[in-house]
Amino acid sequence: MMGNKTGFLFLYLALVVLLGCHKGPEDKTIRLAHGLDVNHSVHLAMVKMGEDLEAISDGKLSIKIYPNQQLGTERECLELLQIGSLDVTKVSGAVMENFSPRMRVFGLPFLFRDRQHAFNIFDGSLGRELLEDCKKFRLRGLGYYDSGSRSFYTKDKPINAPDDLKGLKIRVQESKTAIDMVRQLGGSPTPISWGEIYTSLQQGVIDGAENNPPSFYLSRHYEVCKYYTLDEHTIVPDVLVAGTHLWNRLTEKEKEWLNTVVKNSISYQRKLWQESEREALEEVQKAGVKIIRPDKQLFIEKINTVYDNYRQDKEIDELIKKIQSTH
Repeated sequence: MMGNKTGFLFLYLALVVLLGCHKGPEDKTIRLAHGLDVNHSVHLAMVKMGEDLEAISDGKLSIKIYPNQQLGTERECLELLQIGSLDVTKVSGAVMENFSPRMRVFGLPFLFRDRQHAFNIFDGSLGRELLEDCKKFRLRGLGYYDSGSRSFYTKDKPINAPDDLKGLKIRVQESKTAIDMVRQLGGSPTPISWGEIYTSLQQGVIDGAENNPPSFYLSRHYEVCKYYTLDEHTIVPDVLVAGTHLWNRLTEKEKEWLNTVVKNSISYQRKLWQESEREALEEVQKAGVKIIRPDKQLFIEKINTVYDNYRQDKEIDELIKKIQSTH
């Protein structure tokens, strides 16, 4: 669980909020928390999911959304799911790997040929298999939202090639694969929670970070970082996760309703995402950010040894082969 007093205090306060909203076994309000801005495509898709769920169930099921890390970080929300104090959350696949280890394969750099290849995996049998893995940890994966491609952004030094990362402190998620990747490229990986990035950039605790265009824009990190290098090193999905306690108390019809609205929500979000990427890149350029499109092959060649390390794990090696052989 959390390793400091602040984390325990936050978890305690979140529990107070959630328990205050809980009406008992008959309650059919699904409590959903996430860390994103209310203008983010994932949040908008969740709002639609709630509207669709009320409509399809004739009001028997509804969703209460807590955005903007109101109930904690992604890791803390997963822990709330595990103890039954929260019903659903959205987390990055990079955070999910700490709870469902095989999912760390998604964090490997340049794993997918393109976005469609990634969708074929997420929506296919392998993606469903990895969602099923979550049940071992009192979690139930529901589906994958589009989170685009992650790229580097920096304050003072443009990244044109991997060597430019040498000596730079780069914020990463709590993900071993992300840490290994940045270290292999020559940077100094620094795990920091999402809500602390802006001030950490301002204060010089870190020199940069890596994320997709909408997150770079909506977080306003572009106000501090004026270089955005579109190396697109990873395509890590956002994962919609429920607690098994929620799933077990739903009837078969209610499960069917929930699966239907989740599927529609994912389709809707992926359409919104395409537009939000275009808007984000346009807006950050207007704000003075220099967009750099590097030779990706330089980055691909630099991280080959990362794959060597992960291929020593037979399960991960098998997943890599399956993904790379899927069209």
